[in-house]
Amino acid sequence: MTGPTSEDLWRLIADGRDGIVATVNADGTPHLSNIYYLSDPDSRTIRFSTTTDRTKGRNLRRDPRAALHVSGADFVHFAVAQGGVTLAIAQERGDAAIDELFEVHSALGVLSDRSGFDEEMLADHRMIVRLAVEKVYGLLIDR
Repeated sequence: MTGPTSEDLWRLIADGRDGIVATVNADGTPHLSNIYYLSDPDSRTIRFSTTTDRTKGRNLRRDPRAALHVSGADFVHFAVAQGGVTLAIAQERGDAAIDELFEVHSALGVLSDRSGFDEEMLADHRMIVRLAVEKVYGLLIDR
């Protein structure tokens, strides 16, 4: 019996929008958090929004590595994407980070109007996380 291919597992990730991201706490233990995300199949990049003061945000600023777990139809269908991250932190109205935050939030269906958005992102200390997928693994077992 052969296991799922990297492409099969990537398809599960790319077709999803919600998963569990794992980051590394300062003491080395894992921190898990539910997120909504976007994927770019061409670049194999996962993007999501968080704040600089949440645990995952603090962890990623200190240790720029993460893993994303995406569940499939049942317990034996899942994929994990792991790799390094880059961050784009909102600094001022209309900067590239806020533009990307608007793009991600809009694509996820969170909003459609830019009015007041920049100020909200700055007040919330928002940032974009880009996970560059280096490895994909998981299970896709047909029963």
